[in-house]
Amino acid sequence: MVHAWEEDTREAYGAGLLMWHCFCDDRAISKQGRAPASQALLSAFVAHMAATYSGKTISNYLHGVRAWHVLHSVPWQLDKNEMETMLCAADKLTPASSKRKKQCPYTPGFIVALKQQMDLEDPLDAAVFACLTTCFYTTARLREFMLDTHITTRNLAYDQDRNGLKVTVLHLPRTKMAGNEGEDVYWASQEGESDPTTALANHFRVNQPSEASHLFAYQAKHTRRPLTKTKFLERVGKAARAAGLEPLQGHGIRIGSTLEYLLRGVPFDVMKAKGRWAGDSFLLYLRKHAVIIAPYIQAVPVVHETFIRYSMPRAR
Repeated sequence: MVHAWEEDTREAYGAGLLMWHCFCDDRAISKQGRAPASQALLSAFVAHMAATYSGKTISNYLHGVRAWHVLHSVPWQLDKNEMETMLCAADKLTPASSKRKKQCPYTPGFIVALKQQMDLEDPLDAAVFACLTTCFYTTARLREFMLDTHITTRNLAYDQDRNGLKVTVLHLPRTKMAGNEGEDVYWASQEGESDPTTALANHFRVNQPSEASHLFAYQAKHTRRPLTKTKFLERVGKAARAAGLEPLQGHGIRIGSTLEYLLRGVPFDVMKAKGRWAGDSFLLYLRKHAVIIAPYIQAVPVVHETFIRYSMPRAR
């Protein structure tokens, strides 16, 4: 049952359990009083954290307590409506210091600016830039390209449509949504200095990763090291500061890719499939960026209908 939750989710839930037991210890709550947890105690737990932690963190901590109950077959006695109200209040009380900075999107221009601060003959820089451009044009999650996914050159394939348009396909053995079944991500060659095909070819020339090593492994001190998320963000951040730019967060790559393709006129449904968006979070890109919506609110009936179909809820 533990494998029902992703590793990063389990880490967040583990922190929630620690907070729960510290909360109960401080109030001398017995072991029997902690499980099954009563509605009153759970409400007090949420109230205790409100205005100190973010609403999302509090929600994760509460769900960590719930996951522990489920895992150990202990009844979860909770009034859903009351707890939703508590979590809503906790979210509104989130202190400014706990609010995450809005994640700005990467753009092709930003990527080129980073490139100008890198030496693509350097093994690390070659691997980082190849990973960055590939991640951007596949609209993938950065962590899907890291060590725990263990993608290799054997995961690459090449294809083309009946018109001869070529694409590169990369099979990810494990993803957040598909688990161990994995998913395919894909990209095409691009014009300009952010071309992922050229960047990957340069990485292969400089680092020569074997079929057994990680796809973005790089040469370092007579050995080949897999590229980690920490190392990637560290190098990208350094390049951004050298270019006089503010470093962006890793998720900004996927955000920027989605925006770039939408601004090129890629249909919403096609982009949703390419980015492997499963839920309604995809709609945030329509509501937050007027430049994407602009063509769809003009006096063009066909385009207007397309926007309405994707931005308005279905009739029930």
